[in-house]
Amino acid sequence: WKEIAVIVAKNEAGQITAFPPVEMEFNPEANLVELLICPSNISNEIHQKAIQLAEDVINSYDLCGLLAVELFLDQNNNLLVNEVAPRTHNSGHHTIDSCTTSQFQQQLRAVSNIPLGSTKMMSPAVMLNVLGAEGFTGNAQYEGLEKCMAVEGAKFHIYGKTTTKPFRKMGHVTVVDDDLEKAKEKANFIKNTLRIIA
Repeated sequence: WKEIAVIVAKNEAGQITAFPPVEMEFNPEANLVELLICPSNISNEIHQKAIQLAEDVINSYDLCGLLAVELFLDQNNNLLVNEVAPRTHNSGHHTIDSCTTSQFQQQLRAVSNIPLGSTKMMSPAVMLNVLGAEGFTGNAQYEGLEKCMAVEGAKFHIYGKTTTKPFRKMGHVTVVDDDLEKAKEKANFIKNTLRIIA
């Protein structure tokens, strides 16, 4: 099985748009998303079903705004809703760098009841959550940052937190590349090179 997520938006006029489903890979120790891959490695049929399910969920809540819908895809290709969040969400952070409209702009459009923006992908993307290194608590220091910033297509979003602790989310990096496999390689290089220590 795998876990995927769809960010869907609805305005007061009833217009609904959804971003392409993303696939999530988890850090087994911290039990949080480490890599987010877009587009997800699912069939077109599952892609469409995931979007339809997200649209059904936002309609059932009669929600105006943005909704993150996290889904499990089981071995029999069934989609099960795991969790929802009525806000901008970690599973949509890559949209800042990879989509025509970001999730943040879409949220503002939805609650202002103006036409929703295009959710078209401009580039495949892999988003990496930047976590505090295990065994370090204190004033944050970024080890290997310059090497990572030299990676083509890497977009850094550091949250400005001054104190680190193990697995604390300190920022994220989105890697955009025309080749999704190359984006994954670059993201894994950053994951293995960038350490937040104290």
